Amino acid sequence: MNTHIPGELALPAQESIAHLWELIHDIRFAMFTTQDRDGHLHACPMTMQNRDLGDEALIWFFMERDSETVACLQTHSEVNLSWTHPGKDRYVSACGSARVVDDKAKLNELWSGVAEAWFPDGVKNPNVALVQVQLTHASFWDIKESKITRLFQMAHGAHGTKPPLLGESAEKQLSRVTS
Repeated sequence: MNTHIPGELALPAQESIAHLWELIHDIRFAMFTTQDRDGHLHACPMTMQNRDLGDEALIWFFMERDSETVACLQTHSEVNLSWTHPGKDRYVSACGSARVVDDKAKLNELWSGVAEAWFPDGVKNPNVALVQVQLTHASFWDIKESKITRLFQMAHGAHGTKPPLLGESAEKQLSRVTS
């Protein structure tokens, strides 16, 4: 599938997914934003369980089944995930549709010692919810220039007519949006 939206990179979905994984693979925590029944947005840090994104741009999380976050998904499945790596000047925001998946095999596949800290009873804990987010769209800002180059470009921009162009910034369609 070759999708192009004005202002976005024209890349096949698989290349966009691979690029997204390259940007987020070393950032364990994502801010997971949901919308409650009243339309208010709520964000909380969650640990990403993925070892890769696969071909379908799926992100996996463990959550408490009786949590407010999971309750919000019952009303509004659309979510936003954001990752930041200030040390590498990398910022990513992605949106998609989230749902609780009752798949014991997948839960066991993704389970780790880190998850055990949050769920001491392990995979047998009935309150463990496996949440899948099907990503549809992502935006990012990734600065590769050195700090000295950035300072020079910003100083030049302050005295010129054009703002500095720093890093790579783009939006990517990851999968076909269905309504």
